[in-house]
Amino acid sequence: MNKEIMNDREYCLSILKEYTKNESLLKHAYAVESCVRAYAEKFNEDSEFWGNVALLHDFDYEMYPSLEDHPFKGSEILREKGFSEEFVKAVLSHADHTKVPRETKLEKALFACDELAGFITAVAYVRPSKSVDEVEVKSVKKKMKDKAFARAVNREDITKGAEELGISLDEHIQFCIEAMKKNKLNLGL
Repeated sequence: MNKEIMNDREYCLSILKEYTKNESLLKHAYAVESCVRAYAEKFNEDSEFWGNVALLHDFDYEMYPSLEDHPFKGSEILREKGFSEEFVKAVLSHADHTKVPRETKLEKALFACDELAGFITAVAYVRPSKSVDEVEVKSVKKKMKDKAFARAVNREDITKGAEELGISLDEHIQFCIEAMKKNKLNLGL
């Protein structure tokens, strides 16, 4: 396996863009990447590797959106391209339906950030400025109680993700907001 490809953001970005054309899905990948990279730095882990796992966690979703296919098709593609089992397993573990257990900090961080990054984005879009700068923990938690708001986002996964990371929900939300603020231009927020 080639460690260089897994730490090469430009290469991983080219894979993402080859399979994903939808701007919202691309921005979701960047948002999750921002949060997971920040956790890698917090935990003194390899931020390039972690960030690229996050960047590619949903790269197959646009082409293979069904539960039978996503992220299974993507994991096959990544293996064919020479990505390590550690990388592939992290991608597989981000979705409960795969039944792949989350055991590493990376796997737990990816799961914890996936739904939350999407939800923070949705909260930012309803702010007057449409900016993540206006998003606060209390507004995210208030919107989490509104079942009609961003109804596709699984609130249980957000809560479970923070628990699996061993971090309070408030701290996790604040951490991800701050991570997304640092990359707000890329995220369109």
